[in-house]
Amino acid sequence: MTDTVLISGAGPVGLVMALELARYGVPVRLVDRMAARAKTSRAVAVWPRTLELLERAGGGLSAELVSLGNPVTVANIFAGASEIARIELKEVVTPYPFVLMLPQSETERVLVRHLAERDVAAELGVELTGFEPDEAGVTATLRHADGREETGRYGALIACDGAHSPIRHRLGLSFEGNTLGNDWAQGDFHIEGVPFPPSEFATWWHEEGPAVLFPLGGTRYRLILGLGPSSGAVPPPPSFETFQAILDRRGPSGIRLVDTVWTTSFRINERQVNAYRAGRVFLAGDAAHVHSPAGGQGMNTGMQDAMNLAWKLALVLRGLSTSPLLLDSYDPERRAVGAEVIATAGRMTRLATLKNPLARHLRNTVMQFVLGLPMVQHALEGELTETATHYADSPLNGVSWQSGPRAGERMAPVEGEAPYGAGDMPRFALRVGAGVEAPPAGVAGPLVEAAPRPNPVEGGIELVRPDGYLALSVADGEWGPVAAYLAGL
Repeated sequence: MTDTVLISGAGPVGLVMALELARYGVPVRLVDRMAARAKTSRAVAVWPRTLELLERAGGGLSAELVSLGNPVTVANIFAGASEIARIELKEVVTPYPFVLMLPQSETERVLVRHLAERDVAAELGVELTGFEPDEAGVTATLRHADGREETGRYGALIACDGAHSPIRHRLGLSFEGNTLGNDWAQGDFHIEGVPFPPSEFATWWHEEGPAVLFPLGGTRYRLILGLGPSSGAVPPPPSFETFQAILDRRGPSGIRLVDTVWTTSFRINERQVNAYRAGRVFLAGDAAHVHSPAGGQGMNTGMQDAMNLAWKLALVLRGLSTSPLLLDSYDPERRAVGAEVIATAGRMTRLATLKNPLARHLRNTVMQFVLGLPMVQHALEGELTETATHYADSPLNGVSWQSGPRAGERMAPVEGEAPYGAGDMPRFALRVGAGVEAPPAGVAGPLVEAAPRPNPVEGGIELVRPDGYLALSVADGEWGPVAAYLAGL
């Protein structure tokens, strides 16, 4: 029987991890010391790549999320009354060409229900109090809300337990980085007089700090404000009247806050763990990386950590792979992505918070030109939507043929086809060109979909990973490298 995986932390990352493992036939136990789920919105952006990967779970999961949220297709940037950029998400090849604005509480509610359909429920009020890892798994101690303790054996432990991760501390892993020197406030409000349709969000650069307005649907908006340099403890969030006054100074006239749903204040940390894996213990989400909310990619990056790890862990725990490369690849693949997200979000934050008047003038002039270039907009679209995420230096990459996609690149979903990695087993997909001979017996087996898919490129063979990234590509008839790659798993 497959060993049970223990997941500590039942937020979006832990929920996705549990859902992925459960659909691949791996028993999971999901615990969290919180007594009840928060009802506040918190993270509100779900990007296209996350929706693509969630679609693999079946049951109409991504479609259900889309039906509940507000799709946004345009990002506007202003400096005073001047428009710096208008970035339209129109060139991304995806079934979801938008950022979905949806409160985290709603995202969690949908994930919880889909998990329940697989007979998995998060155990709230249950805290991981200790664990001892070894080469084959982890022995963990759990404490229930009534004080009862239990000790059990698990095939792996996954830390989805947040930025202050007790698991990370217990392992002695460093969380390297720094805290940026500005205070911030955010809140959800009902707002009137916004001069944009609900399909657009806006950022205003201002000498005092930025203001960002995200439409959550109807009259509800998320407002984020830079409050200036930090001093002492994090201040409480501004009053309703102060939120309004700051928005009046930085944004266009006529926007009126009607009432408050929720507010908070915070500081931005940029940190990343020095290793995403310690034997059979893995870290994902905020336990592994935290960064500026600019770009709204924190929750998405964590959920994609889970989807990267789950198929690899499933193949190992189900005895379908003995290659150490599978689990070894999780750290270099996702740590490189985490570092890039931290760097990109940090650059966006620093651009928006420049204090020097000359630097702000140069920023506005240069960015107005640069962000108007089609190639720059296309690159920025790829970064924001995470469709440009790739694993160029992955130890799992095979050879790449000619000038087509390179190993490690995302393979865009094809309309009318099942998503890569869908179903109850993490299978690789073969794409073959017209007239390519049938794969030999050495390529068949439980790791590969039964029937090859058509390759729109004339000739050639592509092997696609269960998470939709290219494993290798070879010329027509070169089945040897494909068979050797699969045999190596």
